[in-house]
Amino acid sequence: MYETLEIALEQGVATIWMNRPDVHNAFNAQLIADLTAACRQLDGDDTVRVVVLAGRGKSFSAGADLNWMKAAGEASVEENLGDARKLAGMLHTLSAMNKPTIARVQGAALGGGMGLASACDICVASDKAVFATSEVKFGIIPSAISPYVIRAIGERQSYRYFQSAERISAARAGEIGLAHEVVTADELDVKVAEIVAALLQGGPKAQAAAKDLIRAVANRPVSDAVVEDTARRISSLRATPEAKEGLDAFLSKRPAAWVPAQ
Repeated sequence: MYETLEIALEQGVATIWMNRPDVHNAFNAQLIADLTAACRQLDGDDTVRVVVLAGRGKSFSAGADLNWMKAAGEASVEENLGDARKLAGMLHTLSAMNKPTIARVQGAALGGGMGLASACDICVASDKAVFATSEVKFGIIPSAISPYVIRAIGERQSYRYFQSAERISAARAGEIGLAHEVVTADELDVKVAEIVAALLQGGPKAQAAAKDLIRAVANRPVSDAVVEDTARRISSLRATPEAKEGLDAFLSKRPAAWVPAQ
């Protein structure tokens, strides 16, 4: 269905494979459009519980395609604004998915590739992976990816890496919060599967509500309004069919209805 992607579905897990290995899965207009559409499609599919984003070949994603960047340099401001909106929209669509998302980073995740890894809920990296916000080397800034990268590594680290464009090793990515797990290349898929298995134990509506809770509470002072909002959120969920099923499953010492059969 997609020119630049392959999508594999297995037992409630959808893996989106970026499939431009000859150019290190670099962004162009087609890849941006395909990723946007795929995220929307999978988010609306109730049979999909978890989405894994991965890249074919040596790299996860090397950022913007050089030919695409060259064309952008020759385009008008209005044309560039249109392209930038599509890139920003794709990242927001990925970040705003109701389902848990995992970035499987086996190699280079540069520029927009680092943005993709940051926009996913969870990042699992091979120890061979490398990250960078390399945009200033090209006289531009990591603008579209900035909300997600700053969320992942914090404002202080962003001041360094947005300006220096230094390469960030997998080990360093783990230290600064970009990667949740760093494992050997041989262990990468095992670790992804381990996290997927943990995610499949949770109620899908509760996980969507948990993501929405984080968005509502993060970086806000604990005001009376926030306290009231959190009370209302939990009270509204306690009486739902999913919550009742989860409690009954726990008390009955059986898997909940949403847990895949072994």
